[in-house]
Amino acid sequence: MSTNMLLALIGVAGIVSAALYARRRQWIDALLVLVAAVALGLFAAGLKLPGDAGRGLTLDPSAPPPMLEGVRAFAVKGDGLRAAQWNDLPALPLQWQRPEGGSLRLHYPRQLALGRTFTLRVQRDDKLDARLQLLAENGQVIADTRGTGDLVVNWTPPLAERVVLKARLQDAAGKTIAEGPVPLTIHEPNILQVQGRFGAPSFDLRTLNELLAGSGALLDWQVVLGRAITRTELPSEEMKAPNLLVIDAAWFERASSAERSALLGRVAGGLPLLVLGANANDPGVWSRTLGLPLQAQPADKKIDTPFELPVAPLNPGAREAGEWSGSDNLVWTRNWQKGRIAWLGASEWHRHAISEPQALALWWQGVLDRVGIDVSKEVEWLEPEELPLPGQRMELCARGVKGEVSFPDLKLTRTWSPRTDSACVAVWPEKSGWLQVKDAKAGAHAVYVYAPGDWPQWQAAQRRDATARYAARTPVQALAGAARAFPAWPFALSFVLAMLLLWWRERR
Repeated sequence: MSTNMLLALIGVAGIVSAALYARRRQWIDALLVLVAAVALGLFAAGLKLPGDAGRGLTLDPSAPPPMLEGVRAFAVKGDGLRAAQWNDLPALPLQWQRPEGGSLRLHYPRQLALGRTFTLRVQRDDKLDARLQLLAENGQVIADTRGTGDLVVNWTPPLAERVVLKARLQDAAGKTIAEGPVPLTIHEPNILQVQGRFGAPSFDLRTLNELLAGSGALLDWQVVLGRAITRTELPSEEMKAPNLLVIDAAWFERASSAERSALLGRVAGGLPLLVLGANANDPGVWSRTLGLPLQAQPADKKIDTPFELPVAPLNPGAREAGEWSGSDNLVWTRNWQKGRIAWLGASEWHRHAISEPQALALWWQGVLDRVGIDVSKEVEWLEPEELPLPGQRMELCARGVKGEVSFPDLKLTRTWSPRTDSACVAVWPEKSGWLQVKDAKAGAHAVYVYAPGDWPQWQAAQRRDATARYAARTPVQALAGAARAFPAWPFALSFVLAMLLLWWRERR
């Protein structure tokens, strides 16, 4: 029975009983019945008083909280607490005013494959003119930019190594606003296993072959040089699991229906396919088999990102062409069941192999990224959610690991705790610098532990975000519980006394 229904029944019973006593002119008895009914109704209603039940606790970010018995609400000043500190506390109402300004955020990868471009982006609250510098370990400036909004610098590492770069943010007058370490681990790239089938030779094919071979890729390469003449290049070692198919348009147009079906069957199973479209001649083949609407392009049409390249004679007429989606580097892609097909509508990139080899390699890396090559990894280390600091709880997570993991610097061994899509361990680093990690399956790894004074504006932004998330997850029930219940015993006592007095009067 609901509270409202119960209160209604109590009210009706009280009014009817009082009316019966009043009809017999027993005014005192009628009053006693009304008092008893009101007391019973107030007892059942469960009145709440405004204000917090229990006590409020002001949290100190630099000290662990004391005993929480009787604490019904938290208060915190300034930037708040770290995520690891909030995770150790129960969800209670929080009194906190988020500060404005004075923070920044850095975005960059902690791990990078050799040959990739390292990008550091600084997101600022202050939008005034500023300068961002990236410095090597010896203090030499290796990248520099300036602007009024978010600032971005790029750098291409020359070696596979573990380094601690430095970033420096200066205002328009050259005064340092923020400065701190930027740890980075550059590792050898994952090996591409490429199968190439081409219907006509070209300088572009030769240049692409050299680029892939120079990156250490395994190549199964076949080029038709003439009638019944094929140039074949076999991989230097066994190709266990090809992760990229490359063909030119001429090979596909001349292939039999069975060969095309076999090729597309492999793509449907999850293998990405890149089509070099410079020598396409039959738009009907592509429309019927892949739903790719090709249109003739002007003979002198070119693109200029990042360097000048002629456009293929046949290309989709728009960026969005049915199931196909294009990009600025003339790559159109579409999903093909579990796989992906990409059409490259540019040519003559071989002209930049000597004059701009680095730019050409980066452009091709962008093309391969659009293809969506998935190089499977048995183990993947995940970046910590917030800056690791000495003496603070740090959670290290990875995918594909289990069993035990050791931390030689801490002389500590932990057991991986499984999560939904990863496994994690918690440790408390003792000092700043690289913290070595060793796992039987994943091998050696290292996590950089920042000093307490590193990037204070970044730490402030992370604490603000963590505090805002904690406030958002405080349950509604906890907020409702901030009003304490009025003591029920006075209502119960009033009801009992009124009924006893009424009984005594009836017995007289």
